[in-house]
Amino acid sequence: MKPSRKWLVSACVIGALSSVSAISQAKQVEVHDPVMAKEGDTYYVFSTGPGIPYYSSKDMEHWKKAGKVFKTEPKWARRVAPDFDGHLWAPDVIHHNGKFYAFYSVSAFGQNTSGIGVSINKTLDPNSKDYQWVDQGIVLESVPNRDNWNAIDPAVTFDDDGTPWMSFGSFWGGLKLVKLDPSLTRIAEPEEWYNLAHRDPKESPPDAIEAPFIFKKNGYYYLFASFDLCCRKMDSTYNIRVARSKDIKGPYLDKDGKSMMDGGGSLVLKGNKNWVALGHNGAYTFNGKDYLVFHAYETADNGMQKLRILKMGWKNDWPTVNPKDLDRNTTELVR
Repeated sequence: MKPSRKWLVSACVIGALSSVSAISQAKQVEVHDPVMAKEGDTYYVFSTGPGIPYYSSKDMEHWKKAGKVFKTEPKWARRVAPDFDGHLWAPDVIHHNGKFYAFYSVSAFGQNTSGIGVSINKTLDPNSKDYQWVDQGIVLESVPNRDNWNAIDPAVTFDDDGTPWMSFGSFWGGLKLVKLDPSLTRIAEPEEWYNLAHRDPKESPPDAIEAPFIFKKNGYYYLFASFDLCCRKMDSTYNIRVARSKDIKGPYLDKDGKSMMDGGGSLVLKGNKNWVALGHNGAYTFNGKDYLVFHAYETADNGMQKLRILKMGWKNDWPTVNPKDLDRNTTELVR
């Protein structure tokens, strides 16, 4: 029997409502301080959390839980940070000479009893016979009343000569850069340290800069950083800034020529009515396209942090993203 027009309309309405319901029930990927890596045809996102949780995807939209870097906490964690709560912070994952290096932070909120360590694996695929994270221990440490900097938020970049450098830092005296040994597991000798960025402690909030990430492009080194406050749900004020230099050691100047050591930093992206704040970004090139990866605090979910991956373009050799992509480029957690 041929269905009536009324029946068809009803069926269409029911189907549409079901689709809307399915979309509304889709769970987004909740991460903090995300970084990305790729192996073969699979993308991986690593996040702050117990053991450094990470997720895998074939399309950068649909993600599933892949595993953790640590089954237990690093052996040295509580020696460096007595108030360590089991959460490993702000990883950075790079591929070098056939191995993956996962840099990570140990700390306690609001303290610079902190350390940065590194773990190595041959593969990111937990189903591979070669999968095994082997911790190499601590790379550097900050000590209260000795160091006016905080040993968290590492990011490793190679300069044009192939020399590895680690940027890091959060609040205190700002963002730092240190040369690494070719093994990537310790500071190079003789030591080379540089200041990258700093904010005036008299500003409100004082010293609020963190999460450096250096990205090479267009003959420049671009220093991304997060200004203002994270981790406060709807009271978060995080936003992403950038400056650039021809030398990885700096100075890094913004669009107005102001040094990041003097509080400079051109705005890349800030929050809107749907995303109260956003930050702690990484920048990557995959398949010839550039992406900005970060977490954003969603207004509709009481400031819960969600993964965002936005295409990044360039205008006059400065990075650009489309703010509308904050709402369009959603991520979904699948089983």
